[in-house]
Amino acid sequence: MAATKAYGAQSATSPIAPLTIERRNPKPHDVQIEILYCGICHSDLHTARNEWHGTIYPVVPGHEIVGRVMAVGNHVKKFKVGDLAGVGCLVDSCRECDNCKEGLEQYCTGGATFTYNSADKESGGLTYGGYSKSIVTHEDFVLRVSDKLLLAGVAPLLCAGITTYSPLRHWKVGKGTRVGVLGLGGLGHMGVKLAVAMGAEVTMLSHSPSKEQDAKRLGAHKFILTSNEEQVKSVHHYFDFILDTVSANHDYNFYLGLLRTNGVMVCVGVPDAPAQVPAGHLIFGRKSIAGSLIGGIPETQEMLDFCAEHNIVSDIELINIKDINEAYERMLKGDVRYRFVIDMATL
Repeated sequence: MAATKAYGAQSATSPIAPLTIERRNPKPHDVQIEILYCGICHSDLHTARNEWHGTIYPVVPGHEIVGRVMAVGNHVKKFKVGDLAGVGCLVDSCRECDNCKEGLEQYCTGGATFTYNSADKESGGLTYGGYSKSIVTHEDFVLRVSDKLLLAGVAPLLCAGITTYSPLRHWKVGKGTRVGVLGLGGLGHMGVKLAVAMGAEVTMLSHSPSKEQDAKRLGAHKFILTSNEEQVKSVHHYFDFILDTVSANHDYNFYLGLLRTNGVMVCVGVPDAPAQVPAGHLIFGRKSIAGSLIGGIPETQEMLDFCAEHNIVSDIELINIKDINEAYERMLKGDVRYRFVIDMATL
């Protein structure tokens, strides 16, 4: 084991602050990565403050990790020292269930091991995330990162990117698909970029008129202000697919009315309140409402390769790690366009 500098929370009410954690020495199939950049996700804040009621302290958040390989185990075949590499939301799974065998490790029925605040099968302790100098992960959960893209902008692809890419791919969004993206934030801005690159007609659905210019800059073909009755009427029964990225409580039925026959609305945001959806809103039009998590390792690699091919990165604000608590507060206010990324050289 080796002592490693990190930032984390000691309790639900304490600030994110410096601490020291232990990382295992690389085993035969392990890759050790010097972390260069780590994105900040809303999940980090929820976990640090125990808002999901499962945090074990101390916790070191961060699952949008990119860096450079600094050591490899003697059986590692996929990476070598000096390679650019990434680690997303997963660092292990059971490898044996049907989902794992299909490359759907995010739905591992034996229990996926998440990058932080999970039981670490290797060490017997807890996993610690990317707010740290380095990470050691089995090569099967390490991802190749292109040198063609701005590395800091790649980091959020490991969560925000794959969270939006996975449902778009699963429901075969492409040329001729009418896509509505609900909410222009960290997830929504990636949804717009990816759906446009896939060839879809993309409409931003937002309650904020100030978002229109940015939506168009990101590639959206249309903008609908959801409080404008005439604009909403123009897209009634219009969309094949709606990507719902909103985590605030909202009326799903309003947006189901915008779907065409056989249309689907996929939720990737997690509101606090349960949704109430009358069966009739689905039956009349054979509509579906579904959910989607992140992606498995094969799909995450596919997403990274797709983004490299289409020159897609997240729009970011790069910060010093000492400003992490301020970034959390700004994130709660929606004061970021569209993802904070920590420059880990400041640790």
